[in-house]
Amino acid sequence: MRISSRAQAIEPFYVMEVAKAAIRQAQAAAHSDKPMVFLNIGEPDFTAPPDVQQAAQATIAAGSTQYTQATGLPALRERISQWYAQRFGLHVEADRIVITAGASAALQLACLALVDPGDEILMPDPSYPCNRHFVTAAGGITRMLPASAAQRFQLSAEQVAQAWTPATRGIMLASPSNPTGTSIAPDELRRIHATVQSHSGICLVDEIYLPLSYDEQFGQTALHIADDIISINSFSKYFNMTGWRLGWMVVPPALVPVMERLAQHLFICPSTVSQQAALACFEPESLALYEQRRAEFKQRRDYFVPALAELGLHVPVMPDGAFYAWANCTELCQRLGISNSWDLAFALLEQAHVAITPGRDFGQHQTEQFVRFSTANSLQQLETAVDRIRTLIRT
Repeated sequence: MRISSRAQAIEPFYVMEVAKAAIRQAQAAAHSDKPMVFLNIGEPDFTAPPDVQQAAQATIAAGSTQYTQATGLPALRERISQWYAQRFGLHVEADRIVITAGASAALQLACLALVDPGDEILMPDPSYPCNRHFVTAAGGITRMLPASAAQRFQLSAEQVAQAWTPATRGIMLASPSNPTGTSIAPDELRRIHATVQSHSGICLVDEIYLPLSYDEQFGQTALHIADDIISINSFSKYFNMTGWRLGWMVVPPALVPVMERLAQHLFICPSTVSQQAALACFEPESLALYEQRRAEFKQRRDYFVPALAELGLHVPVMPDGAFYAWANCTELCQRLGISNSWDLAFALLEQAHVAITPGRDFGQHQTEQFVRFSTANSLQQLETAVDRIRTLIRT
């Protein structure tokens, strides 16, 4: 059977490959005194709040599960619009909000709508692997630009200007970023946007971790800068609805019918049950609970990053959002006689029963020296992981 060149161009998602190994190891260790600690997947240990779960149950009980509009429930689009006003003091028209089957669907729609075969999209290295593969799947070419700790692992306007070629179509950023948890400074984003605008390019910003910001200077949406920025968001992370597969994007008015046309054919509509349930995310009780959980994520970060440093796992830039720690593992590898982050991940998996993610997924710029920890787990789990790595070092 001949496989398409498009499919062959998509690399494996190594996070999931490590996850499969971790599950096998966990099954083998299920009855031991060291059950696996999973710090490899970026999934909150919190589930959807009670009001959200009850709304889903009520929707199913009432049989209100028919298709919605391809762009989503008007009531949900309006709720999200109100949330932007409440949270960011920004008026975002509900008609510009397109509900999608997760942020992944939003990114796919955006790439299919805006990227032609051969178009280049600039992205920072490191960055989330799936984002670049959406570009590839649309026939585009991702150009990864090295982003150092000195620039918060984000692109600079100078880099974008120097890298721009006649083939360049635009940029894709993430703020806060996966795997680094770092955001791009608003002033730098303004300069980047001005550079992109001067070339009549497109600017996509993945903001799925934006509500999980811990630093006020970074906790503002890119939509404050200009209406032509395409913002991608999700109910998975802050709203704790990972498996519900629901997200949204904010696009310029002219793009709404384009997105609707594509969505009609590719997805028909997002899950009706998930959309009805998501209305309850914006009830006062749910929002209060989300803010309490955001404080808990910050508490975990504040414990874990210094604890990693004591183990020889140094985080060059304190994450200002999300729930990740992007740690340089060079010192720990030297202590353990290990050559790179990939081998370290499997050593911790097998010897300490701690699952983490090697840097390999996230690009090529020094990624063999970095590992990603997810701090989406409980503080107790993080403490256990630290204790086990410490014990491994001492043996």
